[in-house]
Amino acid sequence: MKRENFSIKRKSSLKNVISIFILLFFCVVKGYSQNNENTRSAFEVIERLVGNRAADFQLSLVKSKNNQADWFEIKTTNNVVKIKGSNNTAICYAAYNFLRDIGAALASWEGNRVALPKVWPKYSKKGNTPFEYREYLNACTFGYTTPWWDWKRWEQEIDWMALHGINLPTAMEGQEAVWQELWKEYGLTNSQLEAHFAGPAFLPWQRMGNINSLEGPLPQEWFSKKEELQKKILDRMRALDMHPVVPAFSGYVPKAFAEKHPEAKITELKSWSGGGFASTFLLDSKDPLFKKIGKRFIEIYTKTYGKSDFYLADSFNEIEPPVSEHNKYEELSNYGSAVYETINEAAPGAVWVMQGWLFGDNKEFWTKEATKAFLSKVPNEKVMVQDYANDRYKVWENQEAFYGKQWTYGYVHNYGGSNPVYGDLNFYKEELTSLLKNPHKGNIVGYGAMPEGLNNNSIVYEYIYDLAWSKGQQPINDWLTKYLNARYGGTVSESVFQAWKLLLESVYNVKYWETRWWNDRAGAYLLFKRPTATITEFKGNPGDKKKLKEALDLLSKEAKKYDQKDFIQYDLIDVSRHYYSLCIDEDLMECVKAYQQKNIEKGDQLFKKIEKQALDIDKIMAGQPLNGLDQWVKSASDYGSSPEVSSLYIKNAKTLITLWGGEGHLNDYASRSWKGMYKGFYWPRWKMFLEALRKASVDNTPFDENKERESIKNWEINWTESK
Repeated sequence: MKRENFSIKRKSSLKNVISIFILLFFCVVKGYSQNNENTRSAFEVIERLVGNRAADFQLSLVKSKNNQADWFEIKTTNNVVKIKGSNNTAICYAAYNFLRDIGAALASWEGNRVALPKVWPKYSKKGNTPFEYREYLNACTFGYTTPWWDWKRWEQEIDWMALHGINLPTAMEGQEAVWQELWKEYGLTNSQLEAHFAGPAFLPWQRMGNINSLEGPLPQEWFSKKEELQKKILDRMRALDMHPVVPAFSGYVPKAFAEKHPEAKITELKSWSGGGFASTFLLDSKDPLFKKIGKRFIEIYTKTYGKSDFYLADSFNEIEPPVSEHNKYEELSNYGSAVYETINEAAPGAVWVMQGWLFGDNKEFWTKEATKAFLSKVPNEKVMVQDYANDRYKVWENQEAFYGKQWTYGYVHNYGGSNPVYGDLNFYKEELTSLLKNPHKGNIVGYGAMPEGLNNNSIVYEYIYDLAWSKGQQPINDWLTKYLNARYGGTVSESVFQAWKLLLESVYNVKYWETRWWNDRAGAYLLFKRPTATITEFKGNPGDKKKLKEALDLLSKEAKKYDQKDFIQYDLIDVSRHYYSLCIDEDLMECVKAYQQKNIEKGDQLFKKIEKQALDIDKIMAGQPLNGLDQWVKSASDYGSSPEVSSLYIKNAKTLITLWGGEGHLNDYASRSWKGMYKGFYWPRWKMFLEALRKASVDNTPFDENKERESIKNWEINWTESK
């Protein structure tokens, strides 16, 4: 009997040992033997980047004390990568920093390059940042880039954010479902709301009070699809210890609401940006309905998406406040306090976030006195001004660091998703080091980039988000060497490095691309603007074209040594299409001038040269399949569940990047250097224009530019409506 019991115990013990062994094996495979639930989200980001080698990473979360800013420590021991960090995002950044430093991985919008060593090299590093928050995403990005993104694409972007240490992302998806529920509670009908909401690509500007109804109606499936998507986005961001900035009520109401409430104090505002847009309606901050509506919006939002700590509300984005001259400052302070109090009462402890763009865009109105009044009734720690246009304006210095309020420093860099090759690494470095030393920087809590469009100039964003941690102390050449080794693999040749040094001296020394807004006409290059004979007055694109050509020649030679799928091929296409677009701009000016001077032979030669260059660029852009008109249109089409909805989405997608809307100067604001756009849109317009100019010159008749431009506009409308 005793022997039987011993046998049973022995079998049970053996069974337990086997079970524990299996469990331990599973944990090692998944990496959980070295990690715990607190770091699961960071582990999964690393795993999506490097696969099962994530099991080599031992992650530890150590909460910061006394409001210490984020930090990390990395050390490799016995082929284990040990990382400690203040939160999951800091851990992700540390892991990526390590992988990129050793040339093992690079994560970019173009894709990821991963080539891991069999044995991790000896490595030790500590890092920290003076910025509690690293911000990302402009309110406009949700029109210019993300409207057709599904969860798979958003998951990639959130991983990219985590790997680059971003923890204050703007999160604007899914709010229309909340607005719809809110306005229905106030008695608005389905048909009234259908007439209110703008089309999907134009929603950011409706949210900011600039437009109504443009390119609508908004299909009902959009509301439910985006609601489901936003829940996933917020869950993932929060799991990574990010602080998503979500929407709040800033005072704008539908036209039908204004008509339904004649007793309310509501101002019908002037048409935005040069006219041609439907009016918007702003509820006065002192009206009792202001707080009631604002609080109800947050209640519904919280019920739908959970509690948030940061709420974005912009009452006057590119809109002059409707205040009286005699009581201007008191009325401005009332608006500021109403927005703050509404958020504070509905979500106690939360912070009101506002874009600082308005202070640079309309500095005539937003004097120190006006800005100070607007913020005067809001506690310093309850508002955050995102001053992100420092590559264009000097707002924070002019506004005395926002008078003790929390604020963040950063750059737009990209406007409208338009993608010339530019940026200024030296400028970003010098600005940051100067900022950190400045005794008058006030209560600065954040740093980053808030581009209007994504998927271009990856090096700019890679560098900016490293600056948040390096504090500008790393020499640019050292940083560039590591970046190129990670991007291209191995140790890059001296020729490749020299090519990139020339790029830093020729195009990546331009902090703002002036051409995109020349003579009140938008468009990244002259070729991208609606044709006009006045281009002969153009003074030239920024940058150094001669050095750019030297860089192009070197890169062309070196790229032949790499595989066709390597990122050097992608970069070669970028440099090529930028250089030859600049050449086209110069030739366009000369061609127009030649026809005006009746030098037909010279004009014809230039005409043929321009046409060949434009069509050649279109061909080489096939090497960037994700940056193409076909892909943009297809993603819009695929987002619809019926032919009718897909058709609406396609028209939105095509209109946004061309005509835009209104009667002002927004056409071509979101111009794209994409395959399909040179051949199918930009060159056909100029071809029509130049042929008409040539005919007038040959016939010796006056050239009617206005008539020709009107004809081109009609052609553009047909283009946006074509299937």
